[in-house]
Parts: sequence; C-alpha cells; structure tokens
Amino acid sequence: MTLSALLSRAKRLSPAQALMIYYAAAILVGAGLLATPWAVADTPLSFLDALFTATSAQCVTGLSILDIGTRLSLFGQLIVLFLIQIGGLGITTFSVYLFIYLRVGVSTRGRWLINETLMHTPIGSWRELVRDIIVMTLIIEGLGALLLGFAFVPRLGLLEGGYSALFHSISAFCNAGFSLFPDSLVGFRANALVNITVMTLIILGGIGFLVIRELYQLGISGQRGKTGRLRLSLHTRIVLITSLLLIIYGTIAIAWLEANGALAGMSFSEGFWTALFQSVSTRTAGFNSIDLSSFRVPTLFLIIFLMFVGASPGSAGGGVKTTSLALFFAIFYSRLKGNPHTSLFRRTIPEPVISKALALVILSVILIGTALFALLVVQDTDLLHEQHREFLSYLFETFSAFGTVGLSIGATALLTTGGKVIVILLMFAGRVGLLTLAFAIAGRTRRHAPHYAEENIMIG
Repeated sequence: MTLSALLSRAKRLSPAQALMIYYAAAILVGAGLLATPWAVADTPLSFLDALFTATSAQCVTGLSILDIGTRLSLFGQLIVLFLIQIGGLGITTFSVYLFIYLRVGVSTRGRWLINETLMHTPIGSWRELVRDIIVMTLIIEGLGALLLGFAFVPRLGLLEGGYSALFHSISAFCNAGFSLFPDSLVGFRANALVNITVMTLIILGGIGFLVIRELYQLGISGQRGKTGRLRLSLHTRIVLITSLLLIIYGTIAIAWLEANGALAGMSFSEGFWTALFQSVSTRTAGFNSIDLSSFRVPTLFLIIFLMFVGASPGSAGGGVKTTSLALFFAIFYSRLKGNPHTSLFRRTIPEPVISKALALVILSVILIGTALFALLVVQDTDLLHEQHREFLSYLFETFSAFGTVGLSIGATALLTTGGKVIVILLMFAGRVGLLTLAFAIAGRTRRHAPHYAEENIMIG
C-alpha cells in the first residue's frame, strides 16, 4: 500500500479511532525498544513482558511484572520515563503542538481529540492551551524534582539522587506510580518532605490541566463574583470539592480500619502520613508507603472503591472520574426531591452529560466484571486448591488496571500469559476511555436515528 493510500485511509478514520491508533502506536514502539538488549541489565525481556511494561507506562498505570530499578538499564528506564511523560500529557497534546510548531495547523480531528482529552468548555486559542500545558507540566515537575532532591541526594548521592528525584517527580505528576525503589516509597513514609511533595504532585496531576490553568488565571486576575468569592467554573468546583472529600474520607477510613492492624506500632505522625498518603495515591497514582497486603479486607474494598472513582477528567489519571461520582449523587438527590432535572451549585446539568456519565459507569462495571471473570478463568488452574484471598487479589488487580492506578496485593507477579494479555487490554481501555472505545467500534454517530412508538416495561 502506497503512502498516499495510507494517508487517505487515515483521513477517513473517526476521531475516536485516531486516538486509539495514537496510543497503540506509542505502546508498540515502546515495547519494541524495551525488548532490545540495550533496555535491560541482564537477560532481554520477552515481547509480552516488554508490551506489558510499555502499556503500563504509556497508560500511566504503574503495574509492573519486573523491578525497573534493577532489571532495566538506564536506556530502558528512560524509555519508561518517556512513555510516562507522553502518556500523562496525552499524545494528542504532543501531536497538536507539533502541527502548530510546523505551521501545518490543527485539523477538526485534532481539535476534537484535545476537546475530549482536556476540555469541558470551548477555548479560543489552541496554541495558547497547548503551550500552557507543556510549560505548566515542566515547571511543576521541575519544582517537584528539586524538592525531592533534598531527600534523595543525601541518601543516594548527587547523580543517582538527582535522577531518582526527576524520575519520581514525573511519575507522580503523571499519576503513573512507577518507582525506582523495589518497595516503592515505603522507606520514606515518615519523611514529611517526600510525602507532601509526592502527594501535591499526584493531586495536581489528578485534578486536570484546565483546573490548574483556571486556578492560576484566577489567582493572577483575582476575578470575584457578587459575593466576593473567586468565580470558579462549575467543573472546577465539582472537581475540587469531590477530590477533597474523597481524600478526607479515605484518610479517616484507612486510619480507623487499620488503627489496630497495619498501622499498629507506628507513631501518630507516621500513621497519619501513611493513611493520608495512601488515600491520595490510591485513586490513581499507584505509589505505596506500606505493604498493601497487610491491610484488612474492608480496607482493601475501600481502596477498590477509590480506584474505581479515580481522578478527574482531563487529567493524567483514570477511573470513572470524580465528576461522575458527583453527578450520581446529584441525580439521586434531585430525583428524591421530585426534580426531573439534575442541578449542582444552582446550575442545571445538560441531559447529554448525565447520559454520558451513566453510560460510562455502566460500561465500566460491565468491562471490569468481564475482565475479572476472564482473569479468574486463565489464572485458576486448580480450582480445588485456591489460595487465601485469591479472588480478592484478582478483583483488586482488575480495578487497579482499569483505573490506571498500579497498586497490587501480589497478583501481578502471578499473571500467566493469558492474564498479562487481559490486564494489558484493561489498562489500554482504562486510559483511552470506554466511551472513546465505544465510539471507535460503533463508528460515526447517526444524527437521524429512527424513533419508534413508545411502550412501557416493568422496572424493579
């Protein structure tokens, strides 16, 4: 097939199909590089293991079947770091920035991709948006690396400590959860500087680029409403309030559930930092400052819920998003009051947005359930001698992969070939987005779909 034929076929792709191809291409290139002898310190990786690692990095998940700090060479680690960076920012942002830089212009497909990835309201200047995203990312990651350097350099030396600080800063802001240390950040759980810096990076990367941009612009302009408060958009208010409530709820619940369990024997400050850190990291980042297998079953179910919710739209994280959770509560509250419309902060949410949120949650539950069933089938070769909490470990794994979180209680190391393939597909679906996948498979939207006569059915 000629180049012109390929370009012609590419132009006929729907925006959702183009987005999938962008992500898949980056993963395949990364897997090919990780499978080379230069990417490892000893025996080369199989292509499946390289594909798993590349997918986890590109989808900013953090699930790993190998210790990247010792198994991968510096070249291999830099490949993982690059995949994390472009996965966190979004290949779309890089692609559109390249078009702008080359003065080619941004096509309708490019605008749609940015809109679906980053935006909740239209914006006038695409060039300004992409520039702000890249500059803001570099500044935040640079400051994070500088602060982490004060903790890592004294322990590891200037070069290794500085490199580790940069790696963990990018991994934290992109909500990837990859660490160069074999125990993640367990060795730093009592270090206030590391805890505060990593949590701040995770939160900033999880609330979304446009929320940060809006807060920055409001801080500069100081625009205030009639009540004297800063004039935040509805999206930003929902994201900030929901994220704060989830962090507080998770911290209190973990501290209460594990007071006589995993946190027993710790000082108050160490226990507080551990509970707070896991509450922040659990929803999407994947770092851990304690062995999660030591948690009780109720705590693990709490973590599963937080992983399912995930981060916010337009961010580096996955999950069904904080806005979907807020809309669910708003829908229930409005219907209980007999209000046919859904309102938040004296604003009515459009029905298409409500339908999109409901479809996202329902599709997510169906996908996770299907993946969990398939994972249990390929992993359980001896059904008569199942290990203790085996079902829970694979349930935890599926939610972690879908939410692009990267936390595990031991199932990742036990994955068979079929299990790795299932988790790879789940990570890809969680990062690209279920609605994007659905649109890519279903094709173009039918504007004039037939409307038939209505007939009621029984519900409940």
